[in-house]
Amino acid sequence: MDAKTRIRNWAAEAGFDACAFTGAGETPGAAAALAAFLERGCHGGMAWMEARAAERAALDRLWSGARSAVVCGLNYGPADDPLAPLGRPGVGAISVYARNRDYHDLVKSRLKRVAREIAEKLGAEVKVFVDTAPVMEKPLAERAGLGWIGRHTGLVSRNFGCWLFLGVIATSLDLPSDPSHPDRCGRCRRCLAACPTGALTAPRRLDARLCLSYLSIEHPGPIPRGLRPAMGNRIYGCDDCLAACPWNRFAKVAAEVRLRERPDLAAPLLVELAALDDAGFRARFSGSPIKRIGRGRFLRNVMIALGNGEGDADARGAVVRALDDADVLVRGAAVWAAGRLLEGTAFAALAEGRRSRETDPGVAEEWRPGPAGAKPTEGIR
Repeated sequence: MDAKTRIRNWAAEAGFDACAFTGAGETPGAAAALAAFLERGCHGGMAWMEARAAERAALDRLWSGARSAVVCGLNYGPADDPLAPLGRPGVGAISVYARNRDYHDLVKSRLKRVAREIAEKLGAEVKVFVDTAPVMEKPLAERAGLGWIGRHTGLVSRNFGCWLFLGVIATSLDLPSDPSHPDRCGRCRRCLAACPTGALTAPRRLDARLCLSYLSIEHPGPIPRGLRPAMGNRIYGCDDCLAACPWNRFAKVAAEVRLRERPDLAAPLLVELAALDDAGFRARFSGSPIKRIGRGRFLRNVMIALGNGEGDADARGAVVRALDDADVLVRGAAVWAAGRLLEGTAFAALAEGRRSRETDPGVAEEWRPGPAGAKPTEGIR
């Protein structure tokens, strides 16, 4: 067997669902697209994208010894409609990828297993990458033929729809490249139409500052007021554009049990999540990617979801209790939620007694009505 066949076999034995090969040089157009994205400020507060932009342009810039990239895919396809929780007030909607184990650990351990075989049996140098290094996995995957970058900026696979985790092994082996995959989106614009905030400003053009995934996970501060209603009950990520893709009809349920949704994360009760202290948060989300954003950001999202709900007595009680939370992010979001759920006189009475005592200026400002004509992106840094 040739080297590529052996590597594909090792990848399959390690549990990967797809494996393909491409060169370690620059992907045509990728660096220019990244530069334009950064120039427009569409990366929001993700300064790490800008800091090492030059290295992202090509794998051999990151590691001069790289000659080829082995791109591996792990299917995390859901068993049920990923958007089902959106129609259930009182529960939280969590992105499919975060409903069980953190994929970084799973993918990295499998990549290391394949890389070890390459090093020991083919005598090559190797390095593995899973999201934590300046590697543009999606352009590499497209060039290697695993799929194509759809209009929602995610990878689309003919075999797995939009549900593939990607990992890359850079190697000193000079391996023949697989043919790249053509774009098969055709005239379809369903993903653009599905975006709740218009973050997909054009095909393959995303403004992270409007994206609910960015805002609920990466954005460290208060969610801009104009975008809070659009969050609905989304408390971690957003799958709307991915789920809208018609290629998902070919998707398969994840074979890896640790990537199938945990029952307690399928549609968790918002009032239960609102009651989590720091220890409870860390215990509830142990091993989950949700844990990395911390309790403050997470409960900020929960408060907004409660404010967008029907506002029963339990929800109102949870929001009022959060007005005294030690975390300013939680308090600020709770003020907004209280304004949505409480009658005008009840909210005014709370505001009169609390605004003057609030020690954080940002939270104190939340007690004021939102400015007329405020732009949705106002407040994003």
